[in-house]
Amino acid sequence: MKINVERGAFLKALNHVQSVVERRNTIPILSNVLIDAGKAGLKLTATDLDIEIVESLPADILRNGAATAPAHMLYDIVRKLPDGAQVQVELLSSEGGRLAVSAGSSRFELACLPREDFPQMAAGALPYKFRLAADDLKRLIDKTRFAISTEETRYYLNGIYLHAAKEAKPPVLRAVATDGHRLARFELELPDGSAAMPGVIVPRKTIGELRKLLDDAEGAIEISLSDNKIQFGWGGVELTSKLIDGNFPPYERVIPAGNDKSLALEAKEFAQSVDRVSTISADKTRAVKLALSKDKVTLSVVNPESGTATEDVGATYSAGALEIGFNARYLLDITSQIEGKEVRFLLSDAGSPAIIEDASDTHTLYVLMPLRV
Repeated sequence: MKINVERGAFLKALNHVQSVVERRNTIPILSNVLIDAGKAGLKLTATDLDIEIVESLPADILRNGAATAPAHMLYDIVRKLPDGAQVQVELLSSEGGRLAVSAGSSRFELACLPREDFPQMAAGALPYKFRLAADDLKRLIDKTRFAISTEETRYYLNGIYLHAAKEAKPPVLRAVATDGHRLARFELELPDGSAAMPGVIVPRKTIGELRKLLDDAEGAIEISLSDNKIQFGWGGVELTSKLIDGNFPPYERVIPAGNDKSLALEAKEFAQSVDRVSTISADKTRAVKLALSKDKVTLSVVNPESGTATEDVGATYSAGALEIGFNARYLLDITSQIEGKEVRFLLSDAGSPAIIEDASDTHTLYVLMPLRV
């Protein structure tokens, strides 16, 4: 194998694929990236056995072949080469051997592992296919992923639940994430081809890798899936991932229907107030109490060790007086997703979950469990 490739394109592709490689691996080959030069051009592949990223890029193929090299080290080398440089990559001997990487007067030789040892992740048949605009997919992830659970014992909550909600009028593609304390739901018009798809749970790491890749994506993303795998493809990039094998809980039961007390606040002002009063808490997870009265909310935090904080915020509220507490961190996570000027709370009583909405966004809904205060 011998190739010439422009440093910028090579660096961008290496950045994408090396991201999936764990820093510590008990299986040495998983620390490597597969470099495959053939008739179809240059392809880079990396995997952790649960996720595989393949990226194709233009290169001058002088001699066909394939090799594996340490992913993070190769990325660091190319990153430190001069801008605009032409990088030559050559396999010096075919059975594992060494990989020479050179540009200008710089030359590196890296130890390789045999190409035959590199695991191929077979996607298998992916019968359900549809397309989503890159911006829609970014939004879907951004609006929900903060609510993904990190509790490994409840593994079925460690991802975003993606499914076709045909009972909605009109039918929608729905993404839901919850950790048991808060729930985030985002909806899009049901794309062509997605109506028959099974409900799938896309793992947290896959969501993170996909979101990073989407920063460089434009146009439509091809999404293909089966009961146990999902694949996202666009512009020479293909990310394939296993899905979480489990049943997502019936989240609809958590969304309250009878919350009749409406509270509207200026979103940015409210978020800043929550952030200020929660300074008194040691770890920002303590309850902030909301005392609701006519057109006013008083925020207060009590920390037995360091003191108290209170702040009044103007609001639109006409129901009876109510005191309710929420985790300050969770309130900030949700309000940071509010794009419009106004955030709306729909409340019932101090012990019942609250619905939180962006007044200017009908696609997104949040549910937050209260805390005792």
